[in-house]
Amino acid sequence: MPMAQAAMYDGRVVVGYDGSPKADLAVSWAAAEATLRGRGLTIVHAILPSVAAGSLGAGLAPSPELIGQLETNAHDQLEALARTLHPLEVSTSVTIGGPSGVLLEASETADVVVVGSRGRGGFARLILGSVAAQVAAHAACPVVTIRKAPATDAREIVVGIDATPGSEAALAFAFDEASRHGWTLIAVHAWDIPAYDLLVVPNGPVPVGLADVADEEVRMSAEVLAGFRDSYPDVEVQEHLVKGPPVSSILAASSSPAMIVVGTRGHGPTVGALLGSISNGVLHKATVPVAVVPRPAAMPDAA
Repeated sequence: MPMAQAAMYDGRVVVGYDGSPKADLAVSWAAAEATLRGRGLTIVHAILPSVAAGSLGAGLAPSPELIGQLETNAHDQLEALARTLHPLEVSTSVTIGGPSGVLLEASETADVVVVGSRGRGGFARLILGSVAAQVAAHAACPVVTIRKAPATDAREIVVGIDATPGSEAALAFAFDEASRHGWTLIAVHAWDIPAYDLLVVPNGPVPVGLADVADEEVRMSAEVLAGFRDSYPDVEVQEHLVKGPPVSSILAASSSPAMIVVGTRGHGPTVGALLGSISNGVLHKATVPVAVVPRPAAMPDAA
């Protein structure tokens, strides 16, 4: 990434914008978050040449004049949008390229990237657009996907926790958000097993009672949360330990959360593999803002 371009995103809240209603919501949320964080806001619009060519007919490439006109129109639109956000410090960027690629480059130095759940184009039946899914799965910084604005009186943030390395990164983000906003943090640790499962040991499989598993889950949850409780004494914490499907347990933890936070697995060839089934499920089903927090590259895989 060119140095000048990297500086445009460095330490800032970056939001993708395509003129759609979901993008308007994303900009509004991102502006409020940038103000709270004391960060600048960068609004990014990407022009995909193949989309620009769509109005010309199959096999026809857009002319430089058409691309130039699209750039000018986009710049004018973003500048007008930026003026409505005064006195927040706002910069704008119009780039030729795919939206996912542009936002992923921005994530290398940005503080947070914000996207609407679905922009222009695509299939109406899809709740989560391809851009949002790709950026959430591959970004180097936390990505907040906005489907609709949270209730104005929402005062809780829900975070899914487990024993994986990515859970620590998600918790760190969730505690920081809870402290900034004055939210109550609801930590959900859910597991889904039969009443008796089989533990395979050298001498053969033996039944493991649910009570034994529950005790271990309680111990693990307490250990994961202990350090963050000490670092954020101002944050009220509620623990939800649930025997049940993790996705539905996370979604049901609060009737009206301000945000849900999940981590990523950090490896795998596809969006689903990178996010993991729980994060992917929450991202597709939640109706409130969802933050997907990447696991730092230095974190090893869970044993």
